[in-house]
Formats: sequence, C-alpha cells, structure tokens
Amino acid sequence: MNIATPNHSTEKSKKSTFHAISTNLTFWVLIAIIAGVLLGHFSPENGVKMEIVGKTFVDIIKLFIAPIIFLTIVLGISGMGNLRKVGRIGVKALVYFEVVSTVSLAIGIGVAYFFQPGKIDKSGLALQDASKYTDHASESFSWLQFFLSNLTLQVLLAAIVCGIALNFYDKREQTILVLERFSKFVFLGLKYVMYLAPIGAFGGMAYTIGKFGLATLIPLGKLMLCVYITMALFVFLVLGAILKYYKISILSILKFIKEELLLVLGTSSSEAALPSIMIKLERMGCSKSVVGLVIPTGYSFNLDGTSIYLSMAVIFLAQLYDVHLSFMEILSVIGILMITSKGAAGVTGSGFIVLASTLTAIHKIPVEGLAFLLGVDKFMSEARAITNLIGNTVATIIVSKTERDFTELNLEPVSE
Repeated sequence: MNIATPNHSTEKSKKSTFHAISTNLTFWVLIAIIAGVLLGHFSPENGVKMEIVGKTFVDIIKLFIAPIIFLTIVLGISGMGNLRKVGRIGVKALVYFEVVSTVSLAIGIGVAYFFQPGKIDKSGLALQDASKYTDHASESFSWLQFFLSNLTLQVLLAAIVCGIALNFYDKREQTILVLERFSKFVFLGLKYVMYLAPIGAFGGMAYTIGKFGLATLIPLGKLMLCVYITMALFVFLVLGAILKYYKISILSILKFIKEELLLVLGTSSSEAALPSIMIKLERMGCSKSVVGLVIPTGYSFNLDGTSIYLSMAVIFLAQLYDVHLSFMEILSVIGILMITSKGAAGVTGSGFIVLASTLTAIHKIPVEGLAFLLGVDKFMSEARAITNLIGNTVATIIVSKTERDFTELNLEPVSE
C-alpha cells in the first residue's frame, strides 16, 4: 500500500496538470494562433476565407464595449459621491496620456534615425494602390468628425454626464441597484463569448498570413524590425521604469494580462480585449471608478503603439525619398502627430488618413509613399495594438496609485 500511494499521487497530479492546461483559455488561443499561421501559409486560399471568422468575433466583442463602458463609468462616478474626484482623475489621466504619448513619438523618431530603415534597396518594393487613403490627404483634421466617428468617445461622454446627473437624482440608490444587476448580466454574457476567443484568433491569423504571405515581410523587414524593437524598448524601459517607481514589475503585469495580449495578437485589435482588461485591472487592485474612466479614455487618447508607428513611418518615408528634415520640421512632425494621432482610433484606415494628413502638413514628403506601407501594415498592427493595450493598463495602475485608490496588488490567477 505504501509503495502504490506515491504512484497514485503522481498519476493524479499529472491528470490535474493536464486538466489545468487543457481548460486554460491562453493555451487554446496560442494553439489557435499557430494553427492559423500554418493554414494561412500552406493553404492561402482557405486562410483568406477565414477573415469572416476573425471579423465576426471582434464584432461580437464590440457589442459589449459600449454597455460595459457606460455601466462602469456611470456606476463608478455615482458611487464616488465626490465629483471633484472625478474631475481630478480625468485631468491626471489626460496629462499622463499627453506626456507618455509625446515620449513615444520622440522614441519612434529617434530609433528611426538611428537604424535608418528607409535606407534600403527600393527596387524590390512592390507598390499597391494607396489612392483610397491619399484621397483624404487634403482633408484637415476635424475634431467634430473625430467625435462623430468614435463610438467609444460618444459613450464615454454620455456616461460621464449620466453619472454626474445620477448623483443629484432622488432615487439614486434604486437606480444604481438596477444598473449593477444589468452589469452582472452583461459581464456574464461576455464570459461565455470569451470562450470563442481561440476561434477568433485562428480566423484573424489565418487571414493575415493567407492574404499577405510570410514572404511580404522580407522587403520591409528592416522597418518592421525597427518598429518591434522600438515598441519593446518603450514597454520595458519607459513603462517599466514608470512602474518600477511604484515598486511594480512590468513582467508581473505582462504575465497577469497574457490572455488579453494573446487575444490582441490573434485579432490585431486592442478593442477585442477592452472588456476583459477592465475586469483584470479591478481584480488587480485598481478601483472600479478609475478603471471606468481611464481605460475608455485611453483607447481614444493614449495610443502609445500607434504614436510610435506613425512617427517611425514619417521618418521612414523621408529616408525612402531622401528628404532631409530639419530639427524644427521634426518638432513640427511631433506637434502635428500629438494632435492627429488622437484621431487614429475607431476609424477603419485611420492610420493612413492620419499619416496622409501629417505628410500634407509637412509639404516635403510625397503622400504617395504610403503605398510602401500597405503590404506590411497588417503585420505591424499587432505590435501597435499590444503596445496600446499595455500602455493603457499601466496608465490605469499609475492613476490609481496617485489617487491612493489602489488596494493590495493581486496578481494571482483566478480559476473560473
């Protein structure tokens, strides 16, 4: 009996480990991404057909974004009971966004000048038609158009107004109770939808590889490498240093949100992870009110990955056409992108529209150069989306810390 017990215990432990892995969503998302790459590479035609699968999953997730943002912010503001705190959090978040976004723009320009990705053999570049993007180049940036085309921002504004108004409503407690119950149903529905994440990741990755192929990475591989290196430097050095000041490890944060990072990698959309990252941040220790205000605002105003890409793309095109930019012109690029990059969220093809608007404002770099970026833009969108997600996660933690509204850091996984 004594001899058999250890074997029985080991066998039970192996079964438990296998069960834990086989029921882990991260494991299946990773398997789905690998399967998508293989299908797209070996059967491109079938891979391209999987576009509808990835798009459908992202579209389903997007259905939850508006109600989750609205409910979270309304409940957060009404639960504070202190409108001064709401304003203080908003100002802190916007100041943080602007400072960090400016740093990301500067880093993108600096690395582009150091590695000079535009100094490559131009003969091997295959141009695509960029007219549908460059047609917008003559259009000036419009805050009204930005607001009208950005559902997240509209819901955010409506939720803030409703949350403030609810503080003055006579039946405030009853209304909050109803909203809390509705919120639980929404998050429960989201929990079941997230079980489809591997399917969405598979579809998104199969389409990407099937449509563009692995070979398209070669001509502009230097630019892609620079973009990925820059974003890694930004995450580990800049964001890592900010977290270290508050005695938090960037690696522990990345490990805690690995499911969301893999989901973004597979779908190329940071929006796909918005609802679940809000849940994770609350579980981590951030207050619900701070999460509800900072994350939705950050998705419109704190796009670190997008800022890095846009700044590097401008310098890349300047190098491609052998256009020299003076120091003042570089400062102008940063200034223009600080404004126009805020319009790069929630609009299809917006990255190219922003680039076109920026190039038009500079009057030195041919807008037609956008055609060089079309082939590899899809492959760089994953890096942009992941960096945006990490940037907003760190922003929420920092604002919670400065508000002293951060409970004991909890980075332990929770079994569903």
